Amino acid sequence: MLNKIMKLGQKKSGRGDPNDVTSQGSNVTVNHASRNPMPSSAANIPKSASSDSLAGGPSQSNPNQSTNSAPVPANYTIEVLPSLKEVSAVDRPNLFIRKTWLCCCICDFTDTLKVVREKEIKRQTLVELVEFIQSQGQGKAEHGSKLNESMQEALVRMVSINIFRTLPPGAHENTGSQVVDPEEDEPYMDPYWPHLQIVYEILLRYVVSNETLTKIAKRFIDHTFVLSLVDLFDTEDPREREYLKTILHRIYGKFMVHRPFIRMAINNVLYRFIFETERHSGVCEFLEILGSIINGFAVPMKEEHKLFLSRALIPLHKVKSVSSYHQHLCYCITQFVEKDYKLADLVIKGLLKYWPVTNCSKEVLFLGELEEVLDSTQPEEFQRCMVPLFRQIARCLNSSHFQVAERTLFLWNNEHIVGLIAENKNIIFPIIFEALEKNMQGHWNQAVHGLTGNVRRMFQEIDGELFEECQQRLSEKEARAEELEEQRGLVWKRLEAVAQAGGVMVN
Repeated sequence: MLNKIMKLGQKKSGRGDPNDVTSQGSNVTVNHASRNPMPSSAANIPKSASSDSLAGGPSQSNPNQSTNSAPVPANYTIEVLPSLKEVSAVDRPNLFIRKTWLCCCICDFTDTLKVVREKEIKRQTLVELVEFIQSQGQGKAEHGSKLNESMQEALVRMVSINIFRTLPPGAHENTGSQVVDPEEDEPYMDPYWPHLQIVYEILLRYVVSNETLTKIAKRFIDHTFVLSLVDLFDTEDPREREYLKTILHRIYGKFMVHRPFIRMAINNVLYRFIFETERHSGVCEFLEILGSIINGFAVPMKEEHKLFLSRALIPLHKVKSVSSYHQHLCYCITQFVEKDYKLADLVIKGLLKYWPVTNCSKEVLFLGELEEVLDSTQPEEFQRCMVPLFRQIARCLNSSHFQVAERTLFLWNNEHIVGLIAENKNIIFPIIFEALEKNMQGHWNQAVHGLTGNVRRMFQEIDGELFEECQQRLSEKEARAEELEEQRGLVWKRLEAVAQAGGVMVN
């Protein structure tokens, strides 16, 4: 097999934009528009990799050279480097670094017929890097040498150049629409995914490898790198978000030094989503990561974690698109309550604060979450919030939307909730008795009518005397209302009589 390398062109690019590497007939483009500055750890490649025979590595003689782009000259040809298995163990580190430089070229996937050969060479090289890193993690001796510090630095730099980029405009930016339903619209598929997928696989295998020591890797996977990963969660490609979710979660588990920073970075994204944009593609993935993180919180909880619950998780209920991530949000909320039952009062009052008024489907979601929270609520915390809670439940019972009323009545199928109600029956029965009677007298839906009758009989069995007392109070209230209505009618008749007579009415 011939030893093929990248041959640097002799001509210099013409005047103009210094970042334009597509001029003068170049067929491979380089991504210059990174979302964030390139991680400082990937700024300089080892000198052993910066020779004229490498795949376009930057010269170490120019420390101010930009690291936000793959430094590929205008005229060049990509040649295949020898396999890592074909060279001696001594030469493998240098060859590995040369291969990472070859993979720094960003090929143009907007045209399937463009630079086909270069795309395939880069793909094969990336696959070989995956296999090499996988062999290191499994402790195999096929390739001999392990990843040294210079190789890790070159690897992270290659990953950074490939994945950290400006994301394309969102669907709402292209169409001008205010609300985009991700379930109705087809998901966006990044045309660069054939290479991006393998690069993400390289990063994932590098992070999870047992041979990757955190004391060395943290020099390259630093705060800037992590922050750039968090920014990429806004991509509309679900395949990329899935990789990002797995990688960030693995970094959180392996690099303990980064844990507070990762939580803070996610919090900041959620704050901006809640209070500014209400648009972000990766909220669901963030909540999946947070659900696992919350599950590992020690008890008693730190004040920092309680603030996160009150300032980020609870306000997430107010966003219009809450249905797209409610399942994962509900899991995070219930994890907090299960960890510390004293937080139930805070959570329930937060739900009542953001309770929907006109959105019935959202109201059904809230009722489901409320049941899960109440299932972990202790009597002491329940008593603190039961009055405003059951006033809201009474309003839901009388909802003209049958799904809301039905879902509310299903709360009485939960034995723990029924037990809490029975312990505080003297306060709760009078609050919801009138709502139950209204349903029995006039709700249009037969299923709701039947469920209401079951709940009514349950109350009667728990405390018949209190039931009769509430019934008597309601009868007296209705009688007073009728009396007031009659008095109001008499007053109007007197006014009409006075008006017809043209006189002045004296009270």
